[in-house]
Amino acid sequence: IMGHWSTGKTAKSIVKSITLMVKIIISVKFFLIIYLWIIFISPVFSLALEADEILILANRNAKDSIGLAQYYIKKRGIPEANLVKLWITDKELCSRDDFLKNVVAPVRRYIKGKYSFKSIHCIAVMYGLPLRVAPPEMTKEDEKRLEGLEKKKESLKKLINDLEGTGIDNLEGHNNELKIIKKEIAHTKKKDQGASFDSEIALVLEEAYPLSGWIPNFYFLGNRGKKIDNMAQNALMVARLDGPSPEIVRRIINDSIATETTGLKGTAYFDARWPEPIEGMENKTSVGYRIYDLSIHSAAERIRETGRMPITVNNKPELFQQGECPDAALYCGWYSLGKYIDAFNWSQGAVGYHIASSECASLKTSRPLWCKEMLKRGVVATLGPVAEPYVNAFPIPELFFGLLINGRWTLAECYALSQPFWSWQMVLIGDPLYRPFKIK
Repeated sequence: IMGHWSTGKTAKSIVKSITLMVKIIISVKFFLIIYLWIIFISPVFSLALEADEILILANRNAKDSIGLAQYYIKKRGIPEANLVKLWITDKELCSRDDFLKNVVAPVRRYIKGKYSFKSIHCIAVMYGLPLRVAPPEMTKEDEKRLEGLEKKKESLKKLINDLEGTGIDNLEGHNNELKIIKKEIAHTKKKDQGASFDSEIALVLEEAYPLSGWIPNFYFLGNRGKKIDNMAQNALMVARLDGPSPEIVRRIINDSIATETTGLKGTAYFDARWPEPIEGMENKTSVGYRIYDLSIHSAAERIRETGRMPITVNNKPELFQQGECPDAALYCGWYSLGKYIDAFNWSQGAVGYHIASSECASLKTSRPLWCKEMLKRGVVATLGPVAEPYVNAFPIPELFFGLLINGRWTLAECYALSQPFWSWQMVLIGDPLYRPFKIK
């Protein structure tokens, strides 16, 4: 959507995606119409997710994984029969073959053997399971094709280098050809077929679906009532109880339950880039930025309307800085890539996310990625991508925070209703049952 497309999709499908997202976010009435529909009409989300509707996945091969799963089961009153113990690498990346053999197959058997799809609505992924699923291995045919493409790429690069400064005006054509070849190389390497573990396991009950690019999310409010190609009809909601250490995971569980008793207290901080209305951003390549910046403003307005807590909106290009966000209860902002800014004193039970690429690529790295750093410093729920997601793959801020602050839906439901895609890069970290606000 932002002019960086490597999934092999057609120009027509890209335009359709842009048009859909613009209609969803720009329309002032969209949120209110959907909001009223979901409260008064939809039977699917009239009640919050229940404890016995959650299936928990833990890793026998990871220290603390099963122990944390059992701790969560006890704290939330989840049936012990809802725990599936897997055996897979404890590293953050697993192969596609291992994922299919050691995760998808046993989970699918378990659900179909003990439950119906109607009785399990959500999967909780525990600490110790991989974050990312690698693309499938290349075939011999892929390797042969890649070899030819690489040779063609190098020849074109040499030709362009030789022609530079000669005054020959065919450089643009050669450069465009080089871009096409680079996209073909990426497609042959199947780079667009990798995804987050959680986003793939959401489709565990789907027998077959294309791995290239993303799969439209049936739960997403913008997709409701629409006939969309490749939209999975049997998806499950997913949330992950994870973090840099087992102690942080226990704290997430305990803080979530404690906050539900008192209600989340503090200030909501929203870090936009431009004042509203957004002006001077008519360039089509920045349509995604304009849409999400507008949605950040709208999220702040939704919370202001509830009167539940004060809000602070930063509408300048500079982000919140050190010490500017005391008692931070809710947060959404952007764009500090891979560099957490320690501006926040997080309230107990805080929820927030930062819109930037690859902020959940690792929870164990020494790099100051936003998801890891926010969890270390006290939030109980955050989300982010494990790789480049493109901005339109993030949950819509207005929907996510508007649903969360209403109090009717759990964290897992707010996420499922507000994010557009499965089989892609996003991860939700937090207790799927968490409801930080009581229904008014």
